[in-house]
Amino acid sequence: MRADKILGIELNEKFCQISYYEPEKHEPETLEVSVDNFQIPMILGELQDEWVYGKDAVQLASVEEKCTVSDLYTKAVKQEKVKIGGQVKDGVWLLAKYLQLALEQFENIERITFSVPKTDIDISKMLKGMGRFLGIPKENIAVQDFKESFCHYMFYQPKELWQYEAALFYCDRNEIRAYMLRKLKTVSGRGADMFVTVDQVANAQMKELAAVYPVLNVDKAKDADERFRAFIQSVFEKKVVSSVFLTGEGFENNWYPLSLKVLCNGRRAFIGNNLYSKGACYHAWHQTREEDEIPVYLDDSKMMEQVCLRMRVHGKEGWYPIVQWGSHWYESDGQWEVLLEDTSDIEIHIESLATGELEAETVSLEGLKSRRDYALRLQIETIFLDERTCKIIFKDIGFGEFYPASDFQVEKIIHLGGSHGQFNSLS
Repeated sequence: MRADKILGIELNEKFCQISYYEPEKHEPETLEVSVDNFQIPMILGELQDEWVYGKDAVQLASVEEKCTVSDLYTKAVKQEKVKIGGQVKDGVWLLAKYLQLALEQFENIERITFSVPKTDIDISKMLKGMGRFLGIPKENIAVQDFKESFCHYMFYQPKELWQYEAALFYCDRNEIRAYMLRKLKTVSGRGADMFVTVDQVANAQMKELAAVYPVLNVDKAKDADERFRAFIQSVFEKKVVSSVFLTGEGFENNWYPLSLKVLCNGRRAFIGNNLYSKGACYHAWHQTREEDEIPVYLDDSKMMEQVCLRMRVHGKEGWYPIVQWGSHWYESDGQWEVLLEDTSDIEIHIESLATGELEAETVSLEGLKSRRDYALRLQIETIFLDERTCKIIFKDIGFGEFYPASDFQVEKIIHLGGSHGQFNSLS
């Protein structure tokens, strides 16, 4: 049994991949299925009440296809009903069973970050529910898309690799997509925070790639190489690129020697298929290290506002966020307990990255009984009603046996600008 506690898990249509962090290592390791192969087939099988997954399920499918089911992630996202071994199972249940089997060799799992092609409120809820099914607290489960995982991978690489822009090329058997990690220029007054994003800058359908598999067709490979070389040059035009990363099954055959020369011209290039799971693992690890300061990743789905209260934390007074920019609104509900000084109201600051404006809202504590010597304890709770509406609840919860809780409660509705159209104002 492995005693690893921090995991990053990539899920896609065909494969699952698991990276794990060991404290004595400087970077995550990736679970090998076989030598230099990290891809666990996304297939589950059941025969005579015994469940198998991955390569064992692939073997079962070769003799009893009706006893297996593949494409588990897509079926779970679509909430499909699937017939397997004479039984009808829900797609979500099947994916949860697959994960349970895949993670049996890990004990005492503390945190998991899932990395998926794209994420939204439904996917996030589904995967967090699976994490809780595995016994992991909700607050220790995160879900991010591949672009954000790429960012978190880069944050823990040498700074010179993303001093300027960093390129990511993904290739399957018929398409190449190009992404760029870049730093954002934001409004002034944001302190030491650095903001980054990943843009998909180009894509190309390449029918020549179909002839590269399964046996390399030399003539077609040359045609594909030439097209990829031209594609790279168009992507890199007028850009300063520090490093290049290649991922996806399409790069497994060495069909692109000319393109590789262009990629390595004045920059470092890397190839591998465990970048997303490692990035997810780095993210999970970062959540345990409050002292680490890393850039904030932004995209069109992330919060562009930050909601702060003035508090003293560990003896240091300042404006502390209860809603952070760079988070998803549907993951920003929270709850805290605070001790108040003698005060009659609470001031809330809402800072916007897009406009640079700072708005102040005041919550009156009229009706709350006065208590001295920090004996006034409030519960503060944030609840998002939708992506633009945050409700903040202040509730008196008393102070032990000396000061029982009263019925004081006040709510404040904060209207945010929302992410629509704002992100593009950053350059």
